[in-house]
Amino acid sequence: MTDTSRIIEPALSAWADGIRAHDVERVAAQFTTDAVFQGFDRSHSVGRAAVAAYYAKQPVGLSPDYRVREVVELGEDAFLTFVDVDFARPGGEVIPTHLTIVFVRDGDEWLIRHYHVSKIDA
Repeated sequence: MTDTSRIIEPALSAWADGIRAHDVERVAAQFTTDAVFQGFDRSHSVGRAAVAAYYAKQPVGLSPDYRVREVVELGEDAFLTFVDVDFARPGGEVIPTHLTIVFVRDGDEWLIRHYHVSKIDA
């Protein structure tokens, strides 16, 4: 595991586990309080409450399977991360996506400051 993997993996793992458990507060806790978030809604939102509200609308049983493809250091306290995520819906449909995340250091934690997902059309 690379140094950057040790930095971002705990946040990604907690994000994915929170989605699987439909624990929206756990998901939102992986974001900064002022995070810019772009899910599949028409407009972006800002902050943990908005992240929690977005994931509260998602179906119970949604399960992300992610693969980190690229990590770019933006500075000592920030990383840009490109991730492929397959979101499996409870009925079996899989939605393949690209995810761009900016992680920033917040004290002893690494949190998501920017999140942008885009659906991959087959």
